[in-house]
Amino acid sequence: MKSQYNLSDYPLWTALVTPFTAQDQVDYSVLEALVLEQQAAGNGILLLGSTGEGLALTFEEQKEIVQFVCNLAPQVPLMVAVGGSNLAHQLEWVAFCNQQPVDALLLGTPIYAKPGIVGQTQWFNTLLDASSVPCMLYNVPGRSAVAIAPELLKNLASHPNLWAVKEASGCINNFEAFRQAAPNIEIYSGDDGLMPYFAQAGAKGLVSVAANAWPQQTAEFVKRSLSGTSPNLFTTWSAAVDSLFAVASPIPVKTLMHLQGKLKTPHLRPPLTHLELTTTDAILRANDSILSWN
Repeated sequence: MKSQYNLSDYPLWTALVTPFTAQDQVDYSVLEALVLEQQAAGNGILLLGSTGEGLALTFEEQKEIVQFVCNLAPQVPLMVAVGGSNLAHQLEWVAFCNQQPVDALLLGTPIYAKPGIVGQTQWFNTLLDASSVPCMLYNVPGRSAVAIAPELLKNLASHPNLWAVKEASGCINNFEAFRQAAPNIEIYSGDDGLMPYFAQAGAKGLVSVAANAWPQQTAEFVKRSLSGTSPNLFTTWSAAVDSLFAVASPIPVKTLMHLQGKLKTPHLRPPLTHLELTTTDAILRANDSILSWN
């Protein structure tokens, strides 16, 4: 299914949180409001990533969320995460996504197993072959325990379904190595605070946690980062963004969204809990700072 969008026209993708009720059920009324808010900001939407607690959801819940958002028919592109370490299960998920009006897939490195370059090449090639939409690879060794190597990206660079890489290792040297290994593949920052640096190095855009709380402001932040017209962006945003990662994401951003009135409850799926965040002072200061930013 070919996307109706030029994905390169969307420099900001919001890794959307999954809202829950206090009874641990997906809150679809809130989910609709969040989707509409991102649409109003013109941001691409990523569903079921780590910020969306995708691995804590059942297969049926994952399908229901994708179908629900697709039925809303937002006027921005949708990307859906593919994650885990069971290839057969992931192929089943890709086959399901192929039947939905989604525009892209985010393919994460296999978690826990720690495969080498050969194993990762086989893993990604299989998923890329199975997909009917463009795919973004996700380099996040802090969560998957294994990193995408430049050699791996070179192995995959000619695949017609490989569109982009989300680089979330926090290392600008990795970004440069990826650019050299696959100069035709677009690279997006996976770290909100590093976006100004990544933009200077040639990043296409940002896959963001912060945009959940600040959709319009983060879109402007990315725009200015890419234009290079605001040299003080890093100092302006770094402290605010750091507050969203004081404990495991998405705990702080969901807590902030609850305080903003966007979520009815900050509830997360175990093993995550909002009780890890023992004070909200930093995220409230960050919120005041970003909402007054111009």
